[in-house]
Amino acid sequence: MSISASLSNFQIPKIMGILNLTEDSFSDGGYFLAPSAAIAHAEKLIKEGADLLDIGAESTRPGSKPVPVELEWQRIEPVLEALKEKHPAVIISIDTQKAEVAEKAIARGADLINDISALRYDPKMVQLLASHPQIKVILMHMQGRPETMQIEPHYADVLAEVKAFLQERADYAISQGIAQERIVIDPGIGFGKNLDHNLTLLAELESLRDLGFPVLLGASRKRFIDQLSPSPVEQRMGGSLAITMLACLSRIEFIRVHDVQLHRQFLDVLSAIYRAGA
Repeated sequence: MSISASLSNFQIPKIMGILNLTEDSFSDGGYFLAPSAAIAHAEKLIKEGADLLDIGAESTRPGSKPVPVELEWQRIEPVLEALKEKHPAVIISIDTQKAEVAEKAIARGADLINDISALRYDPKMVQLLASHPQIKVILMHMQGRPETMQIEPHYADVLAEVKAFLQERADYAISQGIAQERIVIDPGIGFGKNLDHNLTLLAELESLRDLGFPVLLGASRKRFIDQLSPSPVEQRMGGSLAITMLACLSRIEFIRVHDVQLHRQFLDVLSAIYRAGA
């Protein structure tokens, strides 16, 4: 069997480059707090081949606590404005749970809102999004809150429960006026899940597509890679690429990653091999 036949169902996902404007994100906290550093890094991600950027100014690592709206927006505003001025065609996602931050970002050109609470944290978020039909929303599964989510997470059936949650949140969004085609779902790898939970979700990743929504997978550099192959954050590239290969085979639409250049190279080479044997 040719390699192209064995890859007959694979799909190249869009690359979402991560831009953390935080002091304590697990992988790159504190690196890009200065607007000049953040803008330079964003431009690097664009040059390396990111299809879209996800800008977040509030850490959601295990144990993290919310930051005030004013601080979150203070971090985002200069970076978003500079990117929209210099790179108007680049798709920008804002990683926020707060309607006030989302509203300001939408007014300045943001294209997506990435809400890890799946519209549960701020009751005003769903109405805001319903009133802006051009904006897409990412709904993520999380058991608990970032402050407590990794304290003994428990499921009777993690795959069934995550799928049921995502279906319920999508149904709620639709019932409130957010069209189905605007919704992306995210299983929330590492958010209120232990190693076995994460592995089960990854092994059954393709079944998430049964829900009928595009899927975003965010597993770049995460701690479960270290649990399988002990390594510091900056040396988890092999594990991250293994998950990206799985995303391709599972026909996942988006991957959220730190290392854009290496993922772009990986996907370009894989795609070229597939085309050569097609």
